[in-house]
Amino acid sequence: MSLVSLLDRGASFGRSRIAFVKGDVETDYGQAQDLTFVVGHAMAALDVGYGAKCAVLSDNDPVAWLCVYGLWRAGLVWVPLNPRAPLAEHTHILTGFDVDVLFFKKAFGELVDQIRTSCPAIKVFICLDGSWPGAMDFETFKAGHPAKPLDFSANQDDLAAIMPTGGTTGQSKGVMLSHRNLFVSAMNGIINTPYEPGAEIVNLAAAPMTHSAGFLTIPATARGGKIVVMTKPDPAELLDLVTRHGVTEFFLPPTVIYRLLEMPGIESRDFSRMRYLMYGAAPMSVEKLRKALAIFGPVMLQGYGQTEAPGAISFLRPGDHFRDGAVADDGRLSSCGLPSVFNMTAIMDDENRILPQGETGEICVRGDIVMKGYYKQPDKTAETIVDGWLHTGDVGHIDDEGFLHITDRKKDMIISGGFNVYPSEVEQVIWSHPAVLDCAVIGVPHPEWGEAVKAVVELKPGQSVGADELIALCKERLGSVKSPKSVDFIDALPRSMVGKVLKKDLRERYRNALGHAA
Repeated sequence: MSLVSLLDRGASFGRSRIAFVKGDVETDYGQAQDLTFVVGHAMAALDVGYGAKCAVLSDNDPVAWLCVYGLWRAGLVWVPLNPRAPLAEHTHILTGFDVDVLFFKKAFGELVDQIRTSCPAIKVFICLDGSWPGAMDFETFKAGHPAKPLDFSANQDDLAAIMPTGGTTGQSKGVMLSHRNLFVSAMNGIINTPYEPGAEIVNLAAAPMTHSAGFLTIPATARGGKIVVMTKPDPAELLDLVTRHGVTEFFLPPTVIYRLLEMPGIESRDFSRMRYLMYGAAPMSVEKLRKALAIFGPVMLQGYGQTEAPGAISFLRPGDHFRDGAVADDGRLSSCGLPSVFNMTAIMDDENRILPQGETGEICVRGDIVMKGYYKQPDKTAETIVDGWLHTGDVGHIDDEGFLHITDRKKDMIISGGFNVYPSEVEQVIWSHPAVLDCAVIGVPHPEWGEAVKAVVELKPGQSVGADELIALCKERLGSVKSPKSVDFIDALPRSMVGKVLKKDLRERYRNALGHAA
């Protein structure tokens, strides 16, 4: 079974069921399925070769996302592009991953003109919503091709996507993911978001679908659910869509949830239809998680994963946020849940030996969600996958109940005066202050200690707190060794396109300011 079989399963519940809603436009499963057939045949007619790499540059749009399914029908490989990324990032991805075909919308036409110059190896440009110089228009591309199944289907081990890594620790690498990888990822999502028979499933696609968020809609589509497509990042519009369409599930990174929690009147909103508010991609403040549980109800669902093991390595399910009918303790809430049933998870030391339960080491994973490798980087692949185990680069432990805890990224750990300081532990304390919206803790060079702990803090609008007060709070809870030696306040922390705080950018900024090489 390939990924497209999950769309076909959704259509089997009734081709007249609504598959996508964007504004006032509805697309039913029959229309969606037929479009993917046509795109599949049209791509085969282009004769770019089985396994050719194809990218889609678009805002959130059902047609653009259905083109990805059409690529999969033709045995082609999807290369996601984030529509909010700059030209340099697009050029790196399109050139480095050998993209042959680029679908785009006219809103990105001027950017595509620049891409055409910087990426001369791209063979075909297809404009999805009209005409653009130097590109084939979508209607011409589709003309004469049948809305019927193709004569072949992809093998589960065929390449389905080359996903760029987030670039939070350096230049993006190309993660090669097979149909099997992404199919099992979807199964992980389905098994951890159960619904009663006959229940309506309404998924809100709030993040860019033609980047990574499209994957998060696949479990809903496989069960005949409806995808409500949000076209622009607007917290007020998001809340309105949740109410208007009776949304039952959606995903947001913690930074966006923090902003929702500060929205005026959010306590009076009706979230009674919601079953799952999925969060992940970065650690979440326990204090803000408690507030989310109070406002949204027992619907919070954390997924811990990474591009190299997509979907989730572990899940903290809604019920796991509670003990004996009350919100659970901080130790449980700060965990990332139980390891998924479709993969093996272990904690290893620096010699790749599996450590006993409770001991801290690197989180390692093996199973069908583990990538095939990094595109054209066998050396990086060999460093990351050792004896079948994916080394995540995250440090953590598994507690006596089997819950996985992330201490921090190995590269983010601070060594100050010979002591290991894990930034996430300090961040949890700073997040607990009512004036703090978000924060990042990093190590900066120090002539005596090697590194000193620094906190960079983003405050809530209209709130204030002094550096001394935050340092005193950390000393009270953590002692002086782990406490920040300095606190800087910043209007907005640097973030990746998916909302992760870019600590490498902060470290570079402060090292350069101190006269050190980055």
